[in-house]
Amino acid sequence: MFERNRADTIEQQGVAVEITTDHGETLAGKIIVGPGRSLSQLLNSESAFIEFEPWGGERTHLAKALLRSVKPARVARPESLMARINAIDGFDPYTVLGVRSTSSLDEAKHAWRRLSMAYHPDRYAMAELPDEVTAYLAAMARRVNAAYATLESTLSKRKPAPAREAPLYTPPVR
Repeated sequence: MFERNRADTIEQQGVAVEITTDHGETLAGKIIVGPGRSLSQLLNSESAFIEFEPWGGERTHLAKALLRSVKPARVARPESLMARINAIDGFDPYTVLGVRSTSSLDEAKHAWRRLSMAYHPDRYAMAELPDEVTAYLAAMARRVNAAYATLESTLSKRKPAPAREAPLYTPPVR
């Protein structure tokens, strides 16, 4: 079956490593490992070379016979999307909507509409996204709606009350 969102080619993965050669040289980069294979399987295979890509350099092949040690590097994992939502200290509706604290209700409504269209779950319903991204989009949609509801209630109170006109007819006092 044809899947539109999948790539036709199999992408090779890289494993971050620090390599020490027989000459005492230390190389940092990644070893290219084929799909479904581990680093140890690649290093213990019968091939005489490994494909290595130094950080900021071009891919090259290294002879396994020249390797003294290969140590997997500790690479910092990217921050979780949900951690970014939970890490926000306090809830500032102006910051969420990206408006100034002196903004009018119309400006807040315009920002809310723009962000609602960007984060609305229906916009991404047909896309095959990771669960973490889907949860992030839903949480951001809830935050945008909560921010607008908060500003709507506070800014509507800030509206000046319409001036009362004098009544056209006043009954006489008895």
